[in-house]
Amino acid sequence: MNPRPSYAIGTGLFILLGFAALVYLATQTTSVANVSHGSTYEIEARFSNIGQLKERAPVKIAGVRIGYVESIQLEPQRMDALVTMGIDKHYNDIPDDSSAAIFTSGLLGDQYVGIQPGGSPDVLKNGDEMVLTQSAMRLEDLIGKFLVNGSPHAGSSAASSSSAAPSSGKP
Repeated sequence: MNPRPSYAIGTGLFILLGFAALVYLATQTTSVANVSHGSTYEIEARFSNIGQLKERAPVKIAGVRIGYVESIQLEPQRMDALVTMGIDKHYNDIPDDSSAAIFTSGLLGDQYVGIQPGGSPDVLKNGDEMVLTQSAMRLEDLIGKFLVNGSPHAGSSAASSSSAAPSSGKP
């Protein structure tokens, strides 16, 4: 018994649509579609721990992508990671006292560099280094702190109940 031609065409279109969706998701999660090809200027930042930060990771201000990570190198004298970022020339007014931190997209997502603008009238120029940085938070460290210290509310409620004096019923 042969299937009707309309079922075969529908099944083929469904499979093609599935492959197209997989290709779209692959390009979006690997940041291939988000690479800017315009002119950029370079700024550097040093971090003691970059976690899983990779080259081509986004650089964002207020959640808006303004550039990407160009290179990551180990600085042998200071034993820090030197991250070089390419910032789009449209964003050439970033104050020089801005800070850079490494964040994670979602709970277990890719990492990116987030820039918190400062208030200085002077701006970052090509080749400048950001001095204020915050390294990546490691999930293992956070879980370890929680397990060792316990819940933050458990200790405070026990301390407040034990320090309260028993009332005698008299004012």
